[in-house]
Amino acid sequence: MRDFLPADKARRERVLAVIRERYRAHGFDEIETPVMEDYERLHAGIGGDNEKLAFNVLRRGLDADAIRAAADDPGALADLGLRYDLTVPLARFYATHRAELPTVFRAIQAAPVWRAERPQKGRYRQFVQCDIDVIGDSSARAEAELVVASLDALDALGLVGGTIRINDRRLLDWMLDAFGFAADQRAGVLITIDKLDKIGPDGVAAELVERGADAGAVDAFRSFLVRPQTLELLPYGERQIREALPDGAPDELIAQLVAIGDAVAAARPGGAEGGVPLRYDPFLVRGMGYYTGPIFELAHPSVGYSLGGGGRYDGMIGRFLGQETPAVGFSIGFERIVDLVAQTEDAAASAVVLVHDRDVALPELLALKAALVAEGSRVRLERRPKNLRGLLERAAADGYTSFATVGAGAARDALELKPLG
Repeated sequence: MRDFLPADKARRERVLAVIRERYRAHGFDEIETPVMEDYERLHAGIGGDNEKLAFNVLRRGLDADAIRAAADDPGALADLGLRYDLTVPLARFYATHRAELPTVFRAIQAAPVWRAERPQKGRYRQFVQCDIDVIGDSSARAEAELVVASLDALDALGLVGGTIRINDRRLLDWMLDAFGFAADQRAGVLITIDKLDKIGPDGVAAELVERGADAGAVDAFRSFLVRPQTLELLPYGERQIREALPDGAPDELIAQLVAIGDAVAAARPGGAEGGVPLRYDPFLVRGMGYYTGPIFELAHPSVGYSLGGGGRYDGMIGRFLGQETPAVGFSIGFERIVDLVAQTEDAAASAVVLVHDRDVALPELLALKAALVAEGSRVRLERRPKNLRGLLERAAADGYTSFATVGAGAARDALELKPLG
């Protein structure tokens, strides 16, 4: 969990403002949910491995004896917990407020979440997630809207050229079944497949053997992996999707992926390399167990890691609502993206430091400040120190763009603004 100095905080807020504005432009509405949810909801088996990282809140009124007696039962010790993502709170929110929401609800959530991670570079115990979700739409339109809005937000931040890898968990399951992997081996097989880009086909095959997977299935899978066309991320289209899969893939699932691509291509003509900014990746896994259909990951040529992702999770909200409700979401990796965005100031407003002498009357100072604020400037008052250079360097680091020295009797029309830096 980190502190942020003023310049860092201002930069984060600028990035968040751009993301929010682009998402609102695409018809999404922002909501807010509490930082805490019921323990049972956070540990209902829908949060995947994140449930193990939840910060739980001790029940009120427990004495030492009660704590010792319930030491082996976390549910008896805690009744609340800090949210570890924004999807579980959204599911509860929608189930609670469905009657007040439109039939197809497009939600924005940009807020901190907490996980008991082992702190290291890029992994924090408190971090911001930026999610958009579409609830109530089972068609390809929902996925396409999420993809287009997310790429638009990336473009607005100056990160042009982003692409999205896409797969369908149902196609992944079909492929594993076609190769002969037993149902009880699927979880481990998926964990290994997720390492394909790091350890390669031979490494995947070796690890699958170590996991005890059926030898025939492993051999068939490895033979498929080493085909020249298997690992090549081709421009998006029906032919390319079929070429990346074993023969006999379900037509209806391929048709859904094609429909997403067609819709995105219509919204973003040109796209990546003159085509749709999607890439079909038959081995994209995504770790969350609640995904039930298309899944995505956001990539950018400037970095070798994902900048966000998501997928369809039709089964989750139904667990709270008691009936099937289609839902799909996309989360931008805010903490990763904020480090990539160029540090640009708001051109529509200046930020001024007024460095005044000791003898300048307070009413004069506040009148000058009020005049500049009325013009749209951000203004800070600073008494002239012995080390003026140090003050100005600090002001520049805090995002101020100009300064002026103020003596007794100074007027706005005589104020000379000088650039900082």
